[in-house]
Amino acid sequence: MATAKVKPTILVVRLFFLVTITLSSQPSLASQSSKSNRPSSKWAPRFLGRFSQPPNQQQQYRYETKYFSQRLDHFSFSELPNFPQRYLINTESWVGPERLGPIFFYCGNEGDIEWFAENTGFVWEIAPRFGAMVVFPEHRYYGESMPYGSIDVAYKNATTLSYLTAGQALADFAVLIRELKRNLSAEACPVVLFGGSYGGMLASWMRLKYPHVAIGALASSAPILQFEDIVPPETFYDIVSNSFKRESTSCFNTIKESWDALVSEGQKNDGLLKLTETFHLCRKLNKTQDLADWLDSAYSYLAMVNYPYSANFMMPLPGHPIREVCRKIDSLPDGTSILKRIFEGVSIYYNYTGGVDCFEVDAEDPHGLDGWNWQACTEMVMPMSSSRDVSMFPTFDYNYSSFQEGCWRDFRVKPRPRWITTEFGGHDIKATLKNFGSNIIFANGLLDPWSGSSVLQNISETIVALNTEEGAHHVDLRAATAEDPDWLVEQRATEIKLIEGWINNYHQEKKAIFYM
Repeated sequence: MATAKVKPTILVVRLFFLVTITLSSQPSLASQSSKSNRPSSKWAPRFLGRFSQPPNQQQQYRYETKYFSQRLDHFSFSELPNFPQRYLINTESWVGPERLGPIFFYCGNEGDIEWFAENTGFVWEIAPRFGAMVVFPEHRYYGESMPYGSIDVAYKNATTLSYLTAGQALADFAVLIRELKRNLSAEACPVVLFGGSYGGMLASWMRLKYPHVAIGALASSAPILQFEDIVPPETFYDIVSNSFKRESTSCFNTIKESWDALVSEGQKNDGLLKLTETFHLCRKLNKTQDLADWLDSAYSYLAMVNYPYSANFMMPLPGHPIREVCRKIDSLPDGTSILKRIFEGVSIYYNYTGGVDCFEVDAEDPHGLDGWNWQACTEMVMPMSSSRDVSMFPTFDYNYSSFQEGCWRDFRVKPRPRWITTEFGGHDIKATLKNFGSNIIFANGLLDPWSGSSVLQNISETIVALNTEEGAHHVDLRAATAEDPDWLVEQRATEIKLIEGWINNYHQEKKAIFYM
């Protein structure tokens, strides 16, 4: 196993903001040589997936569930109805305001907040060490934090969805923190932000946008650079593909060849029926693209949760799940068809426990993530493409016009691809963070396909990149286990030490002010 190493690198580059852009929409799986369109917001990149398991209803951590009445629009004075923002809170370890007990505040993601709370054991486990309060607020328009009283009304059209933005969500968090501190006489207590994936993006942006509200942020697997032309659009799928290729070249090649085999089979008489049987689908396949999307999702999420131990975040999976998928694909007898190999391999993701009799390729989203389609069609415009040589996926270029058409058809809205970088920055991020930021940890496992669009170099003494070669999607935020490799233990120890430094410095500054 490789050990986690942090090598400080400081780089200052000329700041610029004017760029030209194009954005992506994957093509239909007609052929890898043709460039047809996949024109729906459904195909915007997602951090989580509708083919993953529903939230775990068995609580591992104790908390109270409370609700806070939030403004629907923080940036106008219009009289709009408030909505109840759900948040989970635990004060059992908190040493209280007299001792300036810290508040550990997780920036809620695009889904049910209980799911994220159950899968963020790191925050719960270190809270007693710091005497910290733990708060998990839910992101507006997800879970139970639904404006207008119901998801049907909230998601009705572009007007009712217009308040689903990252800026509004950060304002929710800032207002909630201030009200909690006021109600608990804890105005002087320091706040430390945590977040993984989209939540990590929010944590880093909140530290930059509201530096007076929180003293630092741990942003794990936060792809804050996956916008405009900041990183190559093929980055995500290249990393997914390399994760398979590093385990087995033959496995990589089998998957790469399978797309043509899938199309060829689907075009035959009764081909869709044959595919339905081969992949044990619950109902007859309508088109090959649906099956291709199902496979695409599995490979992408396998790369995200390629943890070194068994886990149950997206699906019940073994440790090193990509290794197990490739082992299954490669171990079948000579003469086994490509599609049969693919089915056996992907069953590691969709049916590792063996309890599924048939598969739904159009399964409903169990996490309530549909709001992400809106976010991706408005401000979270993340260009994606698949390269011909490096990627094991069908080749496609990104196409902003097609993407824009899909968003207009789905939501009657036009994307604003430059807004996120206008609001939070992104271009020449090293110079920006060096000049205007402090106390942010960017943690990334380099097996995670989202790592390619995160901050991977140290910016300053207080803005640190922790990269682990064997790490996957925000693995550092997961609960500690007996199976944790040394590099993961070391990474978490480094994060604890940095957070400890933030809090100690804050206390020292407070004492200095008191004695002045």
